[in-house]
Amino acid sequence: MAYALVALGFVLALNAAGAVNFAHGDHVVLGGAAAVVAGLWTGLPGLLLLPLVALVLAAVGILAARIAILPLATRPPEATFVATIALAAMIEQGLTVTMGSAPHTAPPLLGAGAFEIAGIALGRQPVAIVVVGTVLVGALWFLLERTQVGRRMRAVASDRHMARAVGIPVARYVVLSLALAGTLAGIAGLLLGHQFLVAPTQGAGHMLKAYIAVAIGGWGSVLGALLGALGIGFFETFVSATVGDAWASAALYVAVLAILILRPQGLFGEPAGRRA
Repeated sequence: MAYALVALGFVLALNAAGAVNFAHGDHVVLGGAAAVVAGLWTGLPGLLLLPLVALVLAAVGILAARIAILPLATRPPEATFVATIALAAMIEQGLTVTMGSAPHTAPPLLGAGAFEIAGIALGRQPVAIVVVGTVLVGALWFLLERTQVGRRMRAVASDRHMARAVGIPVARYVVLSLALAGTLAGIAGLLLGHQFLVAPTQGAGHMLKAYIAVAIGGWGSVLGALLGALGIGFFETFVSATVGDAWASAALYVAVLAILILRPQGLFGEPAGRRA
């Protein structure tokens, strides 16, 4: 579910900006770092820190839109690539200088330990990740499919020139999409920060997983990004338990190559000719 939040934020930013936001993985790390710092200052549990982290990363998403995306809207996508790569490097180096390179632990959402259901021990943090992730995915679906704001966001993602022609303020909805993407990334960073620690150099790994999920699901498909991320999570979990982490990573990339060879547009993408 944490992978799903990362991938959904990635595809929202992709559709709004029309180009890849390479700083998205570092937004995940920044969310974990914000949780670490806020936890040290306040001593609050992760559940109470979650709204604060969401607001901080929404602001970061807005800043990214204003600095690295909207000013380059009329330039080729490569300009946005370079700008967001520079933004990612700034975040990584800033966290390294302020927090050091050693990993830190974010506060758990509902405390450490486990509880039993029908004789099966379930960790509190993994269960909390599943519950929070499920609620957020459902809320995002409701926003995009059942509200006027969501319809306008989808219109801007589909064709920003037509959206502007019918009176939709495109820049406002691009900023809103980037704020929402930052929020999802920050919450994912908080959720993962207790389970897998927080280190400044993790951004590239998060970015790679989101990229793979979107490539598998179909470029620009929100449903595809969700199912691709869940597929990666299930694959890594069960294959790692069977053959180990190293072999699981190798098998994941082999599976990705096989899917893209058999279906280059991804599982839920349309062929380029049909989109045209």
